[in-house]
Amino acid sequence: MNKKIKVQNSGIVKLKFVDDFPDGALVIGQARESVPFDIRRIYYITNLSNPRAVRGKHAHKKLEQYIFSLSGSFRLHLDDGRNKQNLTIDSPYYGIRLGPKLWHTMTKFSRDCVILVLADDYYDENDYIRDYDKFLEYVRNEG
Repeated sequence: MNKKIKVQNSGIVKLKFVDDFPDGALVIGQARESVPFDIRRIYYITNLSNPRAVRGKHAHKKLEQYIFSLSGSFRLHLDDGRNKQNLTIDSPYYGIRLGPKLWHTMTKFSRDCVILVLADDYYDENDYIRDYDKFLEYVRNEG
């Protein structure tokens, strides 16, 4: 991934890649090393065959996450309340940090897309901001 991240509360992580040709490739990520937190939750998204599917559409107050495309590709739209950036995520070796106060939406999924997310905490509905105008207000008030 040769893109620079322009939005705040984001970044790029590169996982260790071991080419085990002809028997495939091994990708390794470890808590507190390549992923800079203790992983409390993982989830993945599959069956994204609807060409108009939209995922995400929210921000978090405190949650830290890293998002990867294990297979296929998707478009990641990031917005920190001031800056916006669109990235094509198409490599299982690079993940994007979805830090707190970062609105994110995913679109344009390839048929073979599988998305993996690593989170630093358990699910908490109170941490979600699901309304964009409330997100902008939260960002302005929280600095």
